[in-house]
Amino acid sequence: MTRPQYESGAGRARQAAGQVVVGSYETYAEAERAVDHLSDNRFPVERAAIVGRGLNSVEQVTGRLTTWGAAARSAVSGAVLGALFGWLFGLFDWVNPLIAGLLLALYGAIFGAVLGGLLGLLAHAMTGGRRDFSSVPGMRADSYDVLVDAEVADGAAQLLEAAGAPGRGRLAGI
Repeated sequence: MTRPQYESGAGRARQAAGQVVVGSYETYAEAERAVDHLSDNRFPVERAAIVGRGLNSVEQVTGRLTTWGAAARSAVSGAVLGALFGWLFGLFDWVNPLIAGLLLALYGAIFGAVLGGLLGLLAHAMTGGRRDFSSVPGMRADSYDVLVDAEVADGAAQLLEAAGAPGRGRLAGI
C-alpha cells in the first residue's frame, strides 16, 4: 500500500494509488467516528480505509514480576491447556479403559498446572533478573488518516464537513 504524498507545508493530500486523504485525526476513535458517520449517510465505506501514520511500538508495564508470580501465571496457563487436552481425550474416547471426560479434564488441569508452574519458574530464573516486570505490548500511531477512492472523495469530504458531522480533523479548512 502506498502512502499519499503531502505537499510541503500546505497539508493537502494528492492522489496516490487511487485513494485520497479526506480526514486526518489525532486518535483512532476520531477516525472511526468519521467513517461511521460516512456509513450512516449511505457512503460506500468499502471504498474507505483508516491508515495509522507514524506507528510506534508501545509496551505498557503492568507490574513487578517475581519468580513465584511467573510460576503462578504459567501454572494457570498450563492448567487451562491441560484441562482442554484432557477434555478432548475424554470426548473422543482416546483413553482405555473409558474414563469420564470431566475427570480427564481435571487430571489434565492438575498435570498442566504443575508442569506449567515448573517451566515458568525455570524460565524466569534463567533470565537472571533482567526482566522483572510484566507488560502488554501494543502499537500506537501519531495520527490516523481516512482515505477514500478518488472517484468518491468529494462526496466524502462534503459529508464530513456537513453540520453535525465529525469534520475533517487536521484537514479542516482546506
